[in-house]
Amino acid sequence: MLSSKERASLSALANKLSPVLHLGKAGADGIRAALSKALADHELVKLRFVDFKGEKAAIARELAEGAGAELVRVIGHVAIIYKSNPDPEKRKIEL
Repeated sequence: MLSSKERASLSALANKLSPVLHLGKAGADGIRAALSKALADHELVKLRFVDFKGEKAAIARELAEGAGAELVRVIGHVAIIYKSNPDPEKRKIEL
């Protein structure tokens, strides 16, 4: 579980990032594998909701839990998701 200071720090880091994934008409099922891969590569990922905007908080929470990650924040139509790399030498973000 992330503290409020950690969430704020991760949100600040995410400001300069572009969304890596876009959730559209294919739905959440088609994006699960891509999210896991993106989290393994980047640790901090922005997900833009092109569709399903009314359910974005629930879908983002479900996707984060399914990937074993933390939902940092949902702002507008963008979700910020974080999962630290299990290998301490490959970690890019230190909290």
